[in-house]
Amino acid sequence: MEYRSYVNGSPEVSVIGFGAWQLGNNIDWSGMIEEEAINLVHKAIEEGVNFFDTAPGYGHGRSEELLGKALKSVKRDAICINTKFGHHSDGHTDFNHKVIRESLEGSLKRLGADYIDSVLLHNPPGDLLKAEGNAHYEIFERLKEEGKILAYGASLDTKEDMITFMNHTDGQVIEAFFNILHQDVRFAFDIAKQKGIKIIGKIPLDSGWLSGKYHKDSIFNGVRSRWSREDITTRALLVDRLRELPAKGQTLSQFALQYCIAYDEVITVIPGVTNISQLTMNLDALNYPIDQKTLQWLETFYEREVAPKKLVW
Repeated sequence: MEYRSYVNGSPEVSVIGFGAWQLGNNIDWSGMIEEEAINLVHKAIEEGVNFFDTAPGYGHGRSEELLGKALKSVKRDAICINTKFGHHSDGHTDFNHKVIRESLEGSLKRLGADYIDSVLLHNPPGDLLKAEGNAHYEIFERLKEEGKILAYGASLDTKEDMITFMNHTDGQVIEAFFNILHQDVRFAFDIAKQKGIKIIGKIPLDSGWLSGKYHKDSIFNGVRSRWSREDITTRALLVDRLRELPAKGQTLSQFALQYCIAYDEVITVIPGVTNISQLTMNLDALNYPIDQKTLQWLETFYEREVAPKKLVW
């Protein structure tokens, strides 16, 4: 495992983290029983993973609860927990600053923790990307002073939102929508590096497209049913352009994960994990580093062939 520096007070974190949206989520994925979820987290830790990403809204709080039970026997300062604010455990959305503390206390209770390494505004509305006129950041600073959190930031999807947030707040972390088919945010990496802001790469497999298992005739249910037939055909053709690039023995998903961590600015990437086989495959991506020539090809591919299509999430 490779580790990179995260926020002050946190351990260095594994470049491949653990996306815990699937833990306890029986709507978009077949729900894991508690024992399976705990065993999966323990196996990840055994393999060197120490960064865990969750949120109150994942499985209506169940993700945090299962993660908390799994981490109960683990030395707290050896692992890093990232959670969020805005989408709450009862299913409603509320970014009002008056409920930040209440939300955090709920997360701490479900996680069985006395502090959280980082808390992010969970895809907030645009008016919250600036500290001016928003009390949120004063509250986050107070929570840092109290030792309840080590850092705060935002989960964002575009270069423009990242730049606005970085230029108008003292946030230390951004969870950015970043993968081979969504490279827009990398054009803000230089600013993040200059300001010392840590980047978490989210949705690295483009909701499963970069696993290589989908094609133009795929049918989707649950959260993935958002794509039109035109969206599916467009993505399928782009993915077909990538299928020959992985090295011998390397899967497309491993290639996609390596793309993300090829950038030093990306501290960790958080693929979702549903079983031990998937976990092992994610971690095996570390055996196949991407060379500079391939990286440059992927950047050019994005700029010339992908970006003009304006893919939807």
